[in-house]
Amino acid sequence: MRMILSAAMILGLASPALAEDVSFSLSNMTGADLTEFYATPVGHENWEQNLLGMPSLGAGSAAQVTIQDAQGCDYDLRMVFADGDVLEGASNICETTDYTIQ
Repeated sequence: MRMILSAAMILGLASPALAEDVSFSLSNMTGADLTEFYATPVGHENWEQNLLGMPSLGAGSAAQVTIQDAQGCDYDLRMVFADGDVLEGASNICETTDYTIQ
């Protein structure tokens, strides 16, 4: 399955101070359930913990995601789907209130 990643970014959020939580709406507009969602500051080698906070985010659904103690604004993202597909992207989490996977 081929997926295209797009981020709907809305400006106006302030940059997080050191170690501030950042939340945004994650929308899964693919044809497969999202089972894992990871975010790590750009350049870090460890994906840390699954941030999804539920067993899966169904196709066509949305949920709130929080990155606790955000370190800067630029993050690498990794999404794992129930059908085995893995998608990686990047986002400036300081400028994102909605992130859509399609």
